[in-house]
Amino acid sequence: MKLKSCLTITCSILITTWVVVSPVKAQLPTIKNLEPLLQQSARQPANSLVSGCIWLDGRCVFKVAALKSELNDRINPIQERFNEIAKEYLQNDSEELQVIKEYRNDTYHIYVLIGGKKQRLMNVTNYDGNLRGATLEERADQILEKVEKSLKTAKLERQPSHLIEQGKIAGATAVLMLLVSLAIANPKNSKKRSGARETSEELSELNPIMTKLIQRQKVNLGAVKLVLSSLAQVVIWVGGTIFILGLFPYTRTIQLLTIRTLTIPFQVGIVSLATYTVIRLGYAAIAKFNSTIANHSLLTSENDRRLQLRITTISVVARSIVTISCMGIGILVALDTVGINIAPILAGAGIIGIAVSFASQSLIKDTINGFLIILEDQYAVGDVIKVGEYSGLVENINLRITQLRDAEGKLITIPNSEIKVVANLSSNWARADLNIPVAYQTDVNKALKLVTQVAEAMSVDESWKGLILEPPQVLGVDNFGEGGVIIKVWIKTQPLQQWVVSREFRRRIKEGFDRSGIPIHMPQQQVWYKRYSSDLLVVEQNKDDPQL
Repeated sequence: MKLKSCLTITCSILITTWVVVSPVKAQLPTIKNLEPLLQQSARQPANSLVSGCIWLDGRCVFKVAALKSELNDRINPIQERFNEIAKEYLQNDSEELQVIKEYRNDTYHIYVLIGGKKQRLMNVTNYDGNLRGATLEERADQILEKVEKSLKTAKLERQPSHLIEQGKIAGATAVLMLLVSLAIANPKNSKKRSGARETSEELSELNPIMTKLIQRQKVNLGAVKLVLSSLAQVVIWVGGTIFILGLFPYTRTIQLLTIRTLTIPFQVGIVSLATYTVIRLGYAAIAKFNSTIANHSLLTSENDRRLQLRITTISVVARSIVTISCMGIGILVALDTVGINIAPILAGAGIIGIAVSFASQSLIKDTINGFLIILEDQYAVGDVIKVGEYSGLVENINLRITQLRDAEGKLITIPNSEIKVVANLSSNWARADLNIPVAYQTDVNKALKLVTQVAEAMSVDESWKGLILEPPQVLGVDNFGEGGVIIKVWIKTQPLQQWVVSREFRRRIKEGFDRSGIPIHMPQQQVWYKRYSSDLLVVEQNKDDPQL
């Protein structure tokens, strides 16, 4: 999967959203009209001027204004009277409708005449004029025109011929939704198979590091593509359903309630999706960056594994940084999207950060030292290291801690600031340091010749030559031990393989010595006797029994 596919699906989502949702937005004048009245003015003082909608068939016909504390008391009676007027007009077969205004007591009164019957709707106040920046008479004319137009439109939309036309549009929309959904969900199988064959052929020609990085990059881009495809399906079906609900006056109220219900979840979902997409694209970018480094590196049998370990460590740390950063930003954006003021949160976080920085200097030291460890490649995930009295396999490393798994299976966690001197037992290559004890009465030249033969035979053995990097070095007699001489042997091996090679070499040495009759030094004691009359005096004895 390529980044081009993800961009294509993203563009499809945007186009689908624009095509499907734009008609819905055209029916609903502004997004503020979809919010509950109390939410619109929740942050405003009680004496501030606010406005609210008068609705008909899920559409905002006109707005009225009042002080925040008086808004509901003004809207509710007007809405009730308008509902009664609309109900009577829609049930009346007569087309006669007239909306008039009358000026009395320094204000305009709006009346609706249905079949000659006069019904009062509302009074136009100075607040209504101030809301639109118009005079009292101009605002009364605007309301009059909108009321008359909305009532006639509502009656027209209930005509059988109009409902049939809207039904055709709804059917065409449903078919279009189905076709687009199938096109997104079922790409051509042949193209997928050919792409898979090409990908497998390309990967087979690369080294293991490049193969792993490319696969990781494709997995992340594939996850983004899958999420975008799912989002496209949701946008198509939810947006299309909302659009169909808005085609009919009987279901337009359901459309309005649906949009009101889904507004906040939709906004939070978009932010969450964007955060997830950025994180996955960040993972893909990290894999791409590492693959570029690996591609331009001169890999040999020695540094191939080392580079792989370093890339693994850098990838783990970089992915952690990308995840934490993007999630933090995503949470703040989501809070701001739903209307929560994040300025105090940011200010508080800044103050807390300053306080924490003074109280947690060791954490800062851990982070700095962890960064230097990774930058200087002191060790990586998969290395065997020794730090002070602890040693083991590095299972995890980040900017704060290093975790080791020792020979007993214990997980040891070490803060990076505590790592002063570290011994890496698996950097590039390792060495098996062997001390072969031989009894003093043995012909040392014969023993050296046998040790050399065993070492050479093992270095050319098909099962072991891949682990042994250079011909073994038989250094000769290294020391005189208690009862025997020590022959030292060095064998350069692959990282982490020195223990396996040492065990096999000792086994072969024992078999060779047994066949040649060469005794291996065994623990023993010597006692010296000197007689004084009939007494027995022990002059020297084994250190293992100093009390005799």
